[in-house]
Amino acid sequence: LARKIHIKYLDLYSGALFIQESLGWNIYLSVILLIGMTALLTVTGGLVAVIYTDTVQALLMIIGAFTLMIISITEVGGFEELKRRYMLAKPNVTSILLTYNLSNTNSCHVDPKPDSLRMLREPTDEDIPWPGFLLGQTPASVWYWCADQVIVQRVLAAKNIAHAKGSTLMAGFLKLLPMFLIVVPGMISRILFPEDIACINPEHCMQVCGSRAGCSNIAYPRLVMRLVPVGLRGLMMAVMIAALMSDLDSIFNSASTIFTLDIYKLLIRKGASSRELMIVGRVFVAFMVVISIAWVPIIVEMQGGQMYLYIQEVADYLTPPVAAIFLMGVFWKRCNEQGAFFGGMVGFGLGAIRLILAFIYRVPECNQPDTRPLFIKSVHYMYFATGLFWITGIVAVIVSFLTPPPSKEQIRMTTFCTSVGNSLTVQEKTILKYSETSNPVSSNGKSEENVKKGDDQNRKFLDWVCGFRSKGMNDRTIPEKGEDETVCLQMLEETPKVKLLLNCGLICVCSLGIFMFVYFSL
Repeated sequence: LARKIHIKYLDLYSGALFIQESLGWNIYLSVILLIGMTALLTVTGGLVAVIYTDTVQALLMIIGAFTLMIISITEVGGFEELKRRYMLAKPNVTSILLTYNLSNTNSCHVDPKPDSLRMLREPTDEDIPWPGFLLGQTPASVWYWCADQVIVQRVLAAKNIAHAKGSTLMAGFLKLLPMFLIVVPGMISRILFPEDIACINPEHCMQVCGSRAGCSNIAYPRLVMRLVPVGLRGLMMAVMIAALMSDLDSIFNSASTIFTLDIYKLLIRKGASSRELMIVGRVFVAFMVVISIAWVPIIVEMQGGQMYLYIQEVADYLTPPVAAIFLMGVFWKRCNEQGAFFGGMVGFGLGAIRLILAFIYRVPECNQPDTRPLFIKSVHYMYFATGLFWITGIVAVIVSFLTPPPSKEQIRMTTFCTSVGNSLTVQEKTILKYSETSNPVSSNGKSEENVKKGDDQNRKFLDWVCGFRSKGMNDRTIPEKGEDETVCLQMLEETPKVKLLLNCGLICVCSLGIFMFVYFSL
């Protein structure tokens, strides 16, 4: 939950930064506008509205980003010319000093690095060391794509397991596009506006973009506002706002779900009704809105001029323990609740300590002495994530062996070895076969909740805002145990043809990903 809220703050800041760059508005006014639109969508619509709007927004994002990529590549003369001109994209220091009336001639990172065109770099690189990326960044990616609430919530909303796998594969293919839709335009922005994007010292950076650490964050919006024709700027602005709202409404919805079901219902009000849980979820969204506005100044100070790297750094301090426990739970039947708990707590504690120390001992400005402790200065956050991942796993293994193993019923259909195809009993297969030729579920069960008629207008309005439908609630029923199991078995069943198609898609997307890593790292 803490990780989700933190990412929400970063999304708000990036969205406000784009609005500020394009419209010249105050950053707090931009934040309030973004929060207001997103909160209205999330509170009144819930998960269904989030999924439908995300679908439309994804289409807008892809079309708009492709348009900008084509325009920008055409502007620099093609991909090969891009690579040549990027290495020559150096700001005119003399002109900058005269224009901005600066007396400080010290320059910081003016020239592009020799390995700028390589994705995976030397083991000692300060940005992307290849051993740290493969061993440390991978756990963070496993956490996000396999265990993060935003992603898992969408997968669980799928019609069946085949739809869930298919949507995951589609997301994998789309994930190949940011290299061309985001990275390439960012490089072109450096080529076209080196005096702005490659600011020469903290004073210059502060005057250009309001951050002493650097102006990389304004590369994309600066490219949109300076390169795209007037008619297309509205589309590109809609694309950027859609991307940010898509991320924000997902985080609002998932964080609200976590708080409502995992905290409020389990620890505060175990007997809470559906109506009460709905209202609590919406109120929690409003609470996050207030906190978000107050947190923006902290994000402005902490993100250090390169927001994406800052996001990855925070993720590598907090998420490897989750990835370790997730993988052990999937692939190792002996892992139990005690092992997962203590392994996760040890890993999270170490990560939280490192994160706090990173906040206290900040990276110094360029040309300033680095007085940070050796543990902070010399150990890259990706290498730290690697150690955190293995420490969590080792603690979980030790504790699991020292405590009783989980029962067979507890791990049935929950691990790779006990997956659906290997663990269905003869009785379950018979039920599944019978259900394919008959109605799987009949509507007989206990009434969930009765709603009184004659509610006043205020209560009806509250029901509408919270997404709670009073009409017809008497007809809603809770399926009995046997019916529920039948539905679950149907959802987990895959035909051989569908399974073959999904496996072929998996091989294709993995092969393309590996090829891109190798090609852009040589």
